[in-house]
Amino acid sequence: MTELGPVAWPPAPIRTERLVLRESEARDRAAFIELFTSPEVGTYIGGPRPRDELERAVPKVAGRRPGLFVVDLKGTMIGMITLDRRDAEHPGHIRPDPGEAGLGYLFLPQAWGRGYAAEACAAVLDWFADVLPGEPVVLCTQAANDRAMRLAMRLAAKLGFTEVEWFEDYGAEQWFGVRSSVTPPG
Repeated sequence: MTELGPVAWPPAPIRTERLVLRESEARDRAAFIELFTSPEVGTYIGGPRPRDELERAVPKVAGRRPGLFVVDLKGTMIGMITLDRRDAEHPGHIRPDPGEAGLGYLFLPQAWGRGYAAEACAAVLDWFADVLPGEPVVLCTQAANDRAMRLAMRLAAKLGFTEVEWFEDYGAEQWFGVRSSVTPPG
């Protein structure tokens, strides 16, 4: 992962109406394991991982790295938001030099359908716009499932992302959008 840039990490916790976005803590380990072993969550990220493998591999404080926010609801992790620089080897870039910040999110199935993703992503995007003004953020989502794609597109639009292109990556069609005043090449 390429660092975000000149950003102090970790930032102070970000508070929304219902959530706290914060750095990972030891108490989040079980939720990280649950995220990555969940068949529902794993459907579009390469499948669920074996629990016994994760129990051995996940450190005491999972996910502690620049760009990863734990989404906390009433003291419990319900998901995560990531901002990572997009690698040059992946398709989908909006400038000649790759490395745009890419938004990612995963939530436990019991948190789905309650607007938490929109609330948490909007807060992280606002934070990012404050610490790196004018820096574009990209979003890539797999088009493998019509229902999931409609939900992802609705969230992308709500967050201010506009379509740049479609391409194939990870063996599936991907939607690629940008949130910025930067005009994509074309």
